[in-house]
Amino acid sequence: MVVCGDDGLAHRLAAELRGVYREQVTLVVPPAGRRVRQPVVGRARAASAALRDMVSAAVNRTGNGEQGVAGRELEASEPTEDVLADAGVERAGALALVYDDDETNIRAALTARRLNPRVRLVLRLYNRRLGQHIEALLDQSAALAAGDGRPLRADGVESSTTVLSDADTAAPALAATALVGTSKIVETDGLLLRAVERNPPLPGQVADPGLCTLALLSATSNDPAGADGSEDSGEGPQLLPDAAAVRAATGRGTVVLEQVSYSGPSLPAGRASVPPFAELFSRRLRWSLAGLAACVVALAVALMLVTDDHPLHATYVTLLDLFSINEPAHNADSGRQVLQLLSGFVGLLLLPVLLAAVLEALGTFRTATALRKPPRGLGGHVVLLGLGKIGTRVLTRLREMDIPVVCVESDPEARGMATARRLRVPVVLGDVTQEGVLEAAKIHRAHSLLALTSVDTTNLEAVLYGRSVRSGLRVVLRLYDDDFATAVYRTLRAAHPGALTRSRSVTHLAAPSFAGAMMGRQILGAIPVERRVLLFAAVEVAGHPQLEGRTVGEAFRAGAWRVLALEVADGAASGEGEADVDADVEGEVRRGSRLVWDLPDTYVLRGEDRVVLAATRRGLAELLGRRTRERFPG
Repeated sequence: MVVCGDDGLAHRLAAELRGVYREQVTLVVPPAGRRVRQPVVGRARAASAALRDMVSAAVNRTGNGEQGVAGRELEASEPTEDVLADAGVERAGALALVYDDDETNIRAALTARRLNPRVRLVLRLYNRRLGQHIEALLDQSAALAAGDGRPLRADGVESSTTVLSDADTAAPALAATALVGTSKIVETDGLLLRAVERNPPLPGQVADPGLCTLALLSATSNDPAGADGSEDSGEGPQLLPDAAAVRAATGRGTVVLEQVSYSGPSLPAGRASVPPFAELFSRRLRWSLAGLAACVVALAVALMLVTDDHPLHATYVTLLDLFSINEPAHNADSGRQVLQLLSGFVGLLLLPVLLAAVLEALGTFRTATALRKPPRGLGGHVVLLGLGKIGTRVLTRLREMDIPVVCVESDPEARGMATARRLRVPVVLGDVTQEGVLEAAKIHRAHSLLALTSVDTTNLEAVLYGRSVRSGLRVVLRLYDDDFATAVYRTLRAAHPGALTRSRSVTHLAAPSFAGAMMGRQILGAIPVERRVLLFAAVEVAGHPQLEGRTVGEAFRAGAWRVLALEVADGAASGEGEADVDADVEGEVRRGSRLVWDLPDTYVLRGEDRVVLAATRRGLAELLGRRTRERFPG
């Protein structure tokens, strides 16, 4: 495996491949003086080396004669053709390009495909539409190079190109933490799966298991979302427990899986910049217009009483007098003359009001694309700190769920500013470390704070200040280092025991998906359980003796993997080919989905089946381990 990158994701991905999948990895990183976010990269590099040493020591203790996890590291400013050749791309099974710049990844991918048409490529691209085109282009190139139209490697493993985004991978979990009851979400086949944390049932109560029980939470953790345990420690939650373990667990919270429908309408992009009618005019101007309309009605009623005229004709004459286009009432009685003078006076008052309305409307349309300020009386909203790549994706997710958001950003040219304008989300420009910035975002009335900048200390400072303003504020920190996150959580829990504190690492959430793609597996998503991760993957049953020919109950291995759903053919999903589906699951296909949930334990998995399963990282590595292994020299 070859991993090329310039930030912490490259080192985290290398550690994942070495420690979980036991792969030989060549890591290509820029020289020390040119690396992005040097402190974070340094911690990631140390974590990678520590994990590699730990796995090697564990292997040596088994005494089975296996060698330790091998790997090497190269330093290069850019992934040029010579650098990729030196890294062994021509002989590599997979190549991950996880540079922060999309153009660098695309250029290197085109070069790598020319050097080795059969290598499995995994690209990190933020532009999703461009990623789809690049993925199709590189797959087509590999198929043509294979000659038979199928991009296969020499060991029989199918070659492919996978385009992923760390922002898209982490955004659902980060956005969901701002909501009560939707702390962890993964999307598969257009469906939303929600992992819900539930407190231990009271005596006499029966806990609802949902679709299945994913984990038993730490018995010592009052806030399951911010775990004490580090990512690789043996302490913490029990993932994928069996029924006996669930029954035996007392006083421990659980994480259960639920299937939910998508809620919250998307904001129409075409009308996002057009304000509603009520926002065209100020409140004072609306009252002025209402008062003038009342005067017109009163004058029309008075004219009808004085002249005994028809109501419609009286209103018409009043409007003519109002706009000064009626003939003077020289020969009329005194009452008619007085009403005409009053109508003319009201008409004079109407002119400045109409002019103000026009000016306000033009000003409102002119500033419709500008940044909005938090409205008065706003409360129960989410304060989102940082509009970079991650913050932009999280903002989009929150608005899709119709959650009120106020953003705080120090850079007026940040990546997410255009998205905030399009979605008409209030934005406060300023440094969060300066006094008054969070107050402008109405932090004292906010429901939660999402601190998603790329600087851990900035996120921590914002959270500490938010808690000083409102002690019960729900906070979500984007923290990279496990030890730092553990120390922060313990301190905040001790100081604010009644508030929820959660820490998330983007590289930690994204690395399993990238590693699974390099192994040729389709990772649908990852759900954090405390400081550990549970993966959801789509797997072909054929070729896996742990699944093929076994029932769903027999295929389940506690603490490793569990089959959740069965993917059926398009005809069966539409009701045209249900004869091909086993009788045990016939009729269970959800409308608009190709997945069958609530599989009975007696259903026998066949070789042609494709299933969705939940697995731990090591469980997935064991279940879907490579049949062959290339040994890189050196």
